[in-house]
Formats: sequence, structure tokens, C-alpha cells
Amino acid sequence: MAKFYVKWWLEPTKVPVEAEQRAKGWLSMLQMVKADLNAGVMKDWGMAAGGDFGYAISEAANEAELFTRLLKYIPYAHFEVIPVLTVDQTMESIKKR
Repeated sequence: MAKFYVKWWLEPTKVPVEAEQRAKGWLSMLQMVKADLNAGVMKDWGMAAGGDFGYAISEAANEAELFTRLLKYIPYAHFEVIPVLTVDQTMESIKKR
């Protein structure tokens, strides 16, 4: 499985002004995050203390699979995705030089 660093930003046009509706939307998204963490496809998730961006570490077979998983979050956020290497993958790459 490939690992990906996913930086996310809230989609400001989708954040309700009304506090109760905003909380409902956040909790809906966070339930999906917890499900992905429990399923093991997301390894870590965090949010900046300012509340408008954060990150996730996800595993997927390839970029297309990750894209499919991220589609459900698109109503809430947009993303920058960066493939990352494990320490073992990095060492193997260096040895092949």
C-alpha cells in the first residue's frame, strides 16, 4: 500500500453561518473520519487549532483509490495530496542509486 500525506482545507462556502448547523456538519464529517481511522485506511488525522485546515495520513493501493475515498469529503473540504515514502522505502531507494 502506498502512503499519502493529505492536507485539507475547509470549503468556506459550505460552512453554515448558524452554529447548530455548523456543528451538525462537522460531526457528520468527523464520523466519516473515525470510520476511516477504524477501518485502517486513514492512519492519522489532525486539525489545526485555528480550525480551518488539517492533515491526514492515508493508505491506498494508488492515487485513483485514494481519490475515490476522498470524494465523500468534498462537500466539506478540498485537498492537496502528496505521496510519501516509509523509512524502509527511502533506504531501498538510496541503496539502488
